[in-house]
Amino acid sequence: MSHSTLTPVVEPFIRAIQAYETSTPTPADLRRYLRFSDEDARIWFDDQSMVMLRSSAFGALRHELIESVGVEGAKCIMMRIGYSAGSLDAELVRKRWPGSDDRSSFIAGGRLHALQGMVRVETVKLDLDIENGYFHGEYLWHDSREAHEHITHYGVGDEAVCWMTLGYAAGYASSFIGKLVVFREVECVAAGGKVCRIVGDTADCLSDDEQDAELRYWDPSYFIQMNSNWSPPEHVQAHLASTSNSLPIQDDMVGISVGFSVARHQIEQVSPTRATVLFSGESGVGKEVFAKCLHQLSSRADRPLVAVNCAALPESLLEAELFGAEKGAYTGATQSRAGRFERASGGTLFLDEIQALSLSAQSKLLRALQEGEIERVGGNRPIKVDLRVIAATNCNLKQAIIQGTFREDLFFRLNVFPIHLPPLRERRDDIPLLMEHFFKHFTKLYDKQVTGFSARAVEALLNYDYPGNIRELQNLVERGVIAATNNDCIRSQHMFPNGEQSPRSGLSVGGDGSLCSPANGHSADLDVPVPPMTELKHSIHSQQLEHYLQVLQECGGNLSAAARQLGITRPQLAYRLKTHGNA
Repeated sequence: MSHSTLTPVVEPFIRAIQAYETSTPTPADLRRYLRFSDEDARIWFDDQSMVMLRSSAFGALRHELIESVGVEGAKCIMMRIGYSAGSLDAELVRKRWPGSDDRSSFIAGGRLHALQGMVRVETVKLDLDIENGYFHGEYLWHDSREAHEHITHYGVGDEAVCWMTLGYAAGYASSFIGKLVVFREVECVAAGGKVCRIVGDTADCLSDDEQDAELRYWDPSYFIQMNSNWSPPEHVQAHLASTSNSLPIQDDMVGISVGFSVARHQIEQVSPTRATVLFSGESGVGKEVFAKCLHQLSSRADRPLVAVNCAALPESLLEAELFGAEKGAYTGATQSRAGRFERASGGTLFLDEIQALSLSAQSKLLRALQEGEIERVGGNRPIKVDLRVIAATNCNLKQAIIQGTFREDLFFRLNVFPIHLPPLRERRDDIPLLMEHFFKHFTKLYDKQVTGFSARAVEALLNYDYPGNIRELQNLVERGVIAATNNDCIRSQHMFPNGEQSPRSGLSVGGDGSLCSPANGHSADLDVPVPPMTELKHSIHSQQLEHYLQVLQECGGNLSAAARQLGITRPQLAYRLKTHGNA
């Protein structure tokens, strides 16, 4: 719909929307995004569906969790849930109030948590410099429901217990800064304190001892090992310990999102077995990383992991590469050579891009997997192999079976324990952690004194769709570290130098207080004003609201007629227009 065709009937709604989009997120502003619709049994906060849960029910759930997985396990789970919630709320504030200053955006996090009934936040100290990657905050938490419910079940103890609230604060702050922020509860009413007192810093500002104590709650391997009934043999534990600090960057597991946690839990389930695992997911999601993690957590960790990129093997060399060759088997075979199967015997064989194999190669592979033995090219004796197979694909194998390009019997042989890895755009909670992880690695690798990410750069990375997934994010951060100058921060133009893939930024407030659209890759003081109609177009974020206005226009401003056409009641339409437009 062209906004130039709107009649004066709906122009008051548009003016109200423009004013609302540029307002600071006060408590009243935030409350307007909370709405109830009992007709369809929904509670909405902005565009997110919510549930109302009694504090006592939350306390009972928390109690059951502690009794099931122990205090440390429950703490990990609650902190991760809180982190996800905080990250989503930070996304809301960035989306609805893109022109808000950094301090107001941070204070809005506490207001949101109060609105949700968890805690009343009092800011004691807030030092914030996003472009230099610095944050230090001190807060008092009053009336923490989490602490009160813990006391109800366990009484006053010795340790701080506001775990989910800590996770929320970490997720909210980390999403704005683009690096992990850790909050510590130095005083808690559940531990005999008069109030809950919290201190937050970026993780890289903590001492080594503090990092070891705090970061373990964000380390998935710590959570898995702590809650697993499987205990690897001592020699495997020693092997893991000896390699944990020397693993290359692509082998580090970083994530906190639901999709990441589900995949890690599945790895924990299957790692003690010798079952074949099939990883699926888009290119760049980290299938090889997860395969290496699975091998390292298994009882075969001290044995070799042999990787094969099936797409890179020519058909003429495939059999020799996989199964080996005897001397004289073909021109150039001057000595006997073991293939990948033999080299992986006792350990793990990782077959990447399994869909790339020809039907002939699939047949040979199937026989080797079924028989547990191979024959070298030019050989005449079977060789037993004992290995675990992990396969990976970035295509739909079931569709490939229908198309006749993949053998159904091989699929069933590989698909014993499938694990799907979601794309990065579906696990945005992980982006700040990955940003910090790659930032630390590349600043050290290139010996650069880069301070952090600019606010625009953080927004760009958090809002990008990542067709190349984690591999693309890693490349973007590496490019930014290389392009940024020492003692300065990474800016959008460093990562998107040509602007061809740079995501559109939202509206912000210029120096004269007017709305403006930031030029790609530039900081707020370089924002370029845009024409009023373009400005208006970007100020209306909700497609649903635009549809309502279209129907209202067609009905000549008659709310009852518009509501009937939309299939909702007149009060519902009036309420939704008022909620969105502050009319």
